[in-house]
Amino acid sequence: MPFSDYTKALVTGASGGIGAAIVERFRREGLEVHAVARSREPLEALAARTNCVPHVIDVTDTAALAELAAKVPFDILVNNAGVDTPRKLLDAREADIDLLVDVNLRAVLHLCRLIVPGMAARDRGHVINVSSIAGNYNFGGNSTYHATKAAVAMLSNQLRLDTFGRRVRVTEICPGRVATDIFAHVHGDTPEVRARFIDGFELPEAADIAEAVAFAVAAPRAMNIGHMEITPTLQVMGGLQTARPGDPRT
Repeated sequence: MPFSDYTKALVTGASGGIGAAIVERFRREGLEVHAVARSREPLEALAARTNCVPHVIDVTDTAALAELAAKVPFDILVNNAGVDTPRKLLDAREADIDLLVDVNLRAVLHLCRLIVPGMAARDRGHVINVSSIAGNYNFGGNSTYHATKAAVAMLSNQLRLDTFGRRVRVTEICPGRVATDIFAHVHGDTPEVRARFIDGFELPEAADIAEAVAFAVAAPRAMNIGHMEITPTLQVMGGLQTARPGDPRT
């Protein structure tokens, strides 16, 4: 089902970064794009720039999402909204766990519950779950984030089973490090943070991830691209680390 088979898309986390880039890319294809985010000013700026339909909604507000889903028969759902508060589970706080589960997982489940049945009934639709390499690989200090992203990976697989026999395609996009403001949101907008995560690295841009999403959507009708792992060329996962007894890092 190429772009011409679809008319209406919903993109969450659309006020900046990858979400805004996907909105811009979809609008270039002529889709009616409904952009959801909490931040009014950047969302309104995006709407002025792209003529998307803005919705100032927190994805944890299930009632507001249900109201929107009941009004618009979406052909494409992009679950992009996400948060992180990096902590080992040994140091985890109740509020952080609740926030990550609510935004990264519960909202995704509810949006799929609200929108995918309509796709199945119309025999047409595409779910894009923008997840993370954290759903497949481990790195220190992000226990709850890893858990939520791994759940989204399993949900992406399960949706294909739940809609078996219908032309509902499901794609999980798993970015590695991307040059967006996510690191500033998580760690603080400081020169030290930029030096640690952005400056001097060769990184994909948000627009590059949007092009990967467009590639999956534009694939031939008989083809489902289920999983895309997108990292910088110079980034790899894994590595062998051995701690000594009593090492304070453990």
